[in-house]
Parts: sequence; C-alpha cells; structure tokens
Amino acid sequence: MINFKEVKDRYEKELIEFRRDLHMYPELSLKEFETTRKIKDRLTSMGIEIIDIGMETGVVGLLRGSEDGPTIALRGDIDALPIQEISNREYKSKIDGVMHACGHDIHTASVMGAAMILSQMRDRIKGNVVFVFQPAEEINAGAKMMVKSGLFQKVKIDRIIGLHNNPEIPWGKIAIKKEGLMAAVDTIRIRIMGKGGHGAIPHATRDPIVASAAMIMNLQTIISRNISPLNSAVISFGTIKAGTANNVIPELVEISGTVRSFHPDDRKLLPERIKKVVETTAEGYMVEAELDYIFDLPAVYNPEDLTNLAYETCREVLGEEYIYDPIPSMGGEDFAIFTENVEGFFFWIGVGNKEEDMNYVWHNPRFDGDDRAIINASAFMSGMVLKSIENMR
Repeated sequence: MINFKEVKDRYEKELIEFRRDLHMYPELSLKEFETTRKIKDRLTSMGIEIIDIGMETGVVGLLRGSEDGPTIALRGDIDALPIQEISNREYKSKIDGVMHACGHDIHTASVMGAAMILSQMRDRIKGNVVFVFQPAEEINAGAKMMVKSGLFQKVKIDRIIGLHNNPEIPWGKIAIKKEGLMAAVDTIRIRIMGKGGHGAIPHATRDPIVASAAMIMNLQTIISRNISPLNSAVISFGTIKAGTANNVIPELVEISGTVRSFHPDDRKLLPERIKKVVETTAEGYMVEAELDYIFDLPAVYNPEDLTNLAYETCREVLGEEYIYDPIPSMGGEDFAIFTENVEGFFFWIGVGNKEEDMNYVWHNPRFDGDDRAIINASAFMSGMVLKSIENMR
C-alpha cells in the first residue's frame, strides 16, 4: 500500500510548486494549450504514454503495470474562469481577467501527484492506470467531448475516480459520501408570446410580463408539492428579458433557469410537471408559451461498494481522522458524463484554512485553497487505484 510519510516527504514540495505555476498562468476552457503542454511534458518524463484522442487540449496518459489486469482512470479538470483574481499572494494569477477560481489547478496537481507515486510503483501494479486531464469542465463540454472523441474506445477503462476541492472542509480531509454528492443539472428556457400595447390600456393587450411572473411563481410549487421533502431539488431562474420602455407592454418575454435534482425519478418527473405548469399558466393568461428543457448533466452518484472501498483506503493510507462526512452540493459536475459509460467514484478534498483566509466559495475572486492538501489527495487516489485493481482481479 502507500506509505504516506514517504510520498509526502518525496513529492509534496514539487506538487505545490507545480500547482502554483498553474495558478499563475490559468487558461480558459478549450484554450488550455500551455497547461496541456506542461502536463504532457511531466507525464512523458515519467515514462507514461500519451494517448491521442484527437483533441487540441486535455491529456490522456497511460501507465502500463507489470501484468495485464483492470484499468483504473483518475480524472482531474484543468480549465480556469474569466474572473479577475483579488489576492496578495505571490502566486496570484498573472493573466488579466482569468483565474483558477474553482481550484482546477489543485485537481490537476493532485492527479499529477498520483502519476508520480504510481509511476514509481509500476512493477507492483497488476493492471493499468489512465490519467485523464480534462479540459472545459466550466462550460460542461469537456467530458462530453472526450467521450465523443473516443476516450473509452481508445483505452479500455474499468473504473474512473475523480475529485473536486472544497474550501468549506478543513484542508487534507477526504470527504466521502454514498449515493448523491453533486446534483443533476438541467437548463430551462421559456418564451412567452402575448399581444403588446400601451401600459395605460392593458385590457387591449395579452400581457406576457404578468403571465411570466405568474409562471415563475407557479413553477416554484413543483418542488414543494411534487418532490418528497426528504429529497433535494430546486428550480431557479437567472434571466428575464423583455420590454423597451416603462409604459409599453411587450410582445415577448424570455426567461431562463436551472433545474437541479439528485434522484432519477425526480429528474424524470420535473420536466413533465414544468411543461404542464407552463402550458396551463399560459392558457390562463391568454398567451402562448414555448419550453425548451435541456438535460445537461446527470448527478454525481457514488455506489455503496466503491464508497466502502474509499473508507477503507482512507483509513489505511491517511488514517481514520482524515475521513469527513460532507453535506451534498446542488452544484453539478460533468464527471457524471464519464460514469454514464463506466462505474466511478467521486470525492471532495478539503482545502479550507480560515487562519490563512482560504475559505471563500468556488468562483469567488478571492478563492484559494491550502495546497498542502494536494499530497493527501494524490496518496488517497493512488491507494484507490491499487485497491481497485486488487479487488477487481
């Protein structure tokens, strides 16, 4: 198994330096060219084979073990966000208007750390390891692109393991949760078409603004009256576009929102109920309505057997005190696209440190994480690989 003290002494400093370099030079989704080059250079220096799946950014590396056996993949995302960093740290972003505000530099370094650890143990690995450095997670595109580009055809993967940092969890803790950890993500767009006119003569119009207001409020009752109080789901609207003047009732209102859920039955029910409420509200207000319901991402869902394996691995590699029981998030993760194709497990690595002002939520311009947590994540993932191969042979 993994000797945590040995790998910490050997790799921690290098991984922190690697992460901080990535943090200083962030790149947006599908523009991660320099990040891709840095990853490839490090993997090839360790004798890890680069698998070409025909994408301009992102990297897939293959470590062949000493014998044929199961192939376990580790996934980290690599893209940054269009946010101006607010920080006095020496490794703050040097790219104007771009920063790693979601900690993907931490994920990249964590998977790279696992590559370092496992590449030195290849003679003990009775199977293979695939390192998936995924682009474009922030725009929910990268995982879909990698699957479409033939990731699972180019390499036979039996299991995939992924991670995300969490600044609300103390640094170094491994947050393990059975079943739903991050929510399914869907998008709704609604067009409400009425009959415009003068704001002082509303009876001569069919007002789409009043109809849209009623529609938004009526849609909120779906969660409270159709979804079990023991389940988690939410319907939220983020945009309303309508009108040109304060005394003109417009012809058209366009609204968009997001739908989040965990349970498959709820995800099936929600679009049916949303469609019905949109149609009946439109009828009641004498307007017409069109609904686009877009299924973006399934939920991140951990099966019981892999959850138990994660508990066992954390105890053996880091110790019982590093296990953390998290509250699931309604945020989404396109890691779930991979687990539509192969079984997988997803965990959070705690990076929070209040004393160092490292507890800002994802996408905040002051976001940062305690990068001493990286070696913990790397060691845990390496342990998961070894235990997975052992149990699946």
